[in-house]
Amino acid sequence: MKQQKIRVASLFLACMLFLLAPVQAYAVQTDEKEMGNGQEGLQGEELLDQESPAGSGTPEVKGEEREETPEGNKGQDVLGQPGEVTEPITKEDKPYLALGANLAPAQQAVVLELLGINPEELEDYDVIYITNEEEHEYLGEYVAASKIGTRALSSVLIVKREQGNGINITTKNISYCTIGMYKNALITAGITDADIIVAGPFPISGTAALVGAMKAYSDMTGAEVSERSMDTALNELVLTGDIAETVGDSQKAEELVAYLKQEVIEKGLDSQQEIEEAIQEACGQFDITLAEQEIEELTGLLKKIGDLDLDIDSIRNQAEELYDKLTSLDTKSIFDRVADFFRSILEFFQGLFS
Repeated sequence: MKQQKIRVASLFLACMLFLLAPVQAYAVQTDEKEMGNGQEGLQGEELLDQESPAGSGTPEVKGEEREETPEGNKGQDVLGQPGEVTEPITKEDKPYLALGANLAPAQQAVVLELLGINPEELEDYDVIYITNEEEHEYLGEYVAASKIGTRALSSVLIVKREQGNGINITTKNISYCTIGMYKNALITAGITDADIIVAGPFPISGTAALVGAMKAYSDMTGAEVSERSMDTALNELVLTGDIAETVGDSQKAEELVAYLKQEVIEKGLDSQQEIEEAIQEACGQFDITLAEQEIEELTGLLKKIGDLDLDIDSIRNQAEELYDKLTSLDTKSIFDRVADFFRSILEFFQGLFS
């Protein structure tokens, strides 16, 4: 019996040494990540300073009226990052262009340059205009009128690609809406296999660009985007942004919403209780804490998504890199795994000496 206890103790010590290695590695990686993000954080603060009223604590990020910043700050100009457009969109591709109706001539010139369009060839493109009235009509339920502003500035270039292309998006001078936010919302609206570039004349939120993308896609393909789909997509875009502000991590917010969308569609969740339970479970997995109102709003959004009768395979095909990541994502933190390990050790000893 004594030798058996010694063997058990040795096994326990060996397991502890094995356990400490990933915890230490995790701590080192965390420190390196924080140190490595210092420059990125500074850039973000500088951008917020440009957009925020003095002394406001948080920026008014959802409107499109911003003070123009120096000419050099034009956002992302490099194509080809994961999930982004990998090929230039040319007039030969027969794209559609949705321009903000309130762009001043100089601002329109900047936007066209960012979209890769020669102003002298503008007449070769199919062009529609997005008005501020339309922004208020579609966004008014989710964004305060004062934040929508009085000028429509977001502009979108969109081209239909072959089946299997998926949705690829590049943003330029868009300070609030991320590629993942746009992609998730456009998938909800039923848009498939398209390359899209979103641009502003200077850093703006970009929320209104979703209206332009959906309208241009509908005109380009002849496939109507229903009012219900458009409303749900806009709801998703804005709410994902709100959650991103809450958790301080837009990527985690995008993944949470995408994961829950998948859960609702795959499992056919339709009752409020089922959806709320799925949200609570997902928040635990992603280590996210949401306020009661946010959970209520997310529940309402997911019920809308469930009612759209979306196909999960089509959704995965349109954002393959995101859903592949979710499939392989181990959402348990290292500390959750440590707790599970100690629980199993405790149960082992209880069984050994009972």
